[in-house]
Amino acid sequence: MAAVVSHNHLFTRFNSSISTRRRVTGTTSIRCSDVKTSTENRQVTVSNGNDSLSICRVLNGMWQASGGWGRIDRDDAVEAMLRYADSGLTTFDMADHYGPAEDLYGIFINRVRRERPPELLEQVRGLTKWVPPPVKMTSSYVRDSINVSRKRMDVDSLDMLQFHWWDYSNTGYIDALKHLTDLKNEGKIKTVALTNFDTERLQIILENEIPVVSNQVQHSIVDMRPQQRMAELCQLTGVKLITYGTVMGGLLSEKFLDTNINIPFAGPAINTPSLQKYKRMVDAWGGWGLFQGLLRTLKQVATKHGVSISTVAVKYVLDQSAVAGSMVGVRLGLSDHIRDTNAIFSLVLDEEDVNSIKEAAGKGKDLLKVIGDCGDEYRRA
Repeated sequence: MAAVVSHNHLFTRFNSSISTRRRVTGTTSIRCSDVKTSTENRQVTVSNGNDSLSICRVLNGMWQASGGWGRIDRDDAVEAMLRYADSGLTTFDMADHYGPAEDLYGIFINRVRRERPPELLEQVRGLTKWVPPPVKMTSSYVRDSINVSRKRMDVDSLDMLQFHWWDYSNTGYIDALKHLTDLKNEGKIKTVALTNFDTERLQIILENEIPVVSNQVQHSIVDMRPQQRMAELCQLTGVKLITYGTVMGGLLSEKFLDTNINIPFAGPAINTPSLQKYKRMVDAWGGWGLFQGLLRTLKQVATKHGVSISTVAVKYVLDQSAVAGSMVGVRLGLSDHIRDTNAIFSLVLDEEDVNSIKEAAGKGKDLLKVIGDCGDEYRRA
């Protein structure tokens, strides 16, 4: 196992900063960052030291390729990926365990190489995740695992490798990240990142001089946990957040407005893995009735701007501190939401909008107290 260094002066500064914020404001919440909202502001760069990667601020999430949302036809899926890329939505997020997602990307990127101008190829990004079992993290094991993704995605170098670890009591995650950094230095990976790590472990990783550029975490209007501790550390260190669950599997949409799902067949079915997952978050936050109040507030804001509830939900999170990008899941070949997604880039939420959303969201429970820090939902006994 790797030896984990003790907390250094940066962590002391981090804790001191939180204490100061409590004294000054009485809360640890983070203000919204000043994010440009022009239509040209589609791209953002995540970086650490000499490592950097430009990505689209709204990412196409490919969890839905793993099954449970309907059968995916390979050819239809690749055609859909091309449509997303052609519309300017050029960043795709996947994982080693998302069914055929990495293979679909490999087919897609070859189509882009053959059929699209070099300028589009330069903009396309494929972000993947590695979620290993808790075995000994040797250099050869890590290398062999990453080579599988490189082969499936048909790339010499992965744009971003986002690393997940299940058990913090096993500090082998430091070994794995050091080996990933070695692969980055060899050119097999362009940027090393994390997914579902909490604030404490992110600090430990940075103290071990692992050059992570981002941490992908669950973050929505309902789940504001990343803004309570994680964002503060990110502001101090430059690490960015990439968010998922931002539209809560579709719960944050007109489809579920003014519905009562507690009565059988009275409302839309909660029949996909993502809907079931985020319905549990709604229950933990305050329940379906309170959630309807939030949806009504979002609908008022959406109507005011001529956009959808989902568009408002994503824009609100994109405007939060340290957030570089937000995920919107794609059901490739089954449905698309290109128009709604592209509307995010031109939407500007004014002070009245933000205050009304904060008020509605603030009626729910603090999920940091209910669940714990970012990623703790995956590690609770």
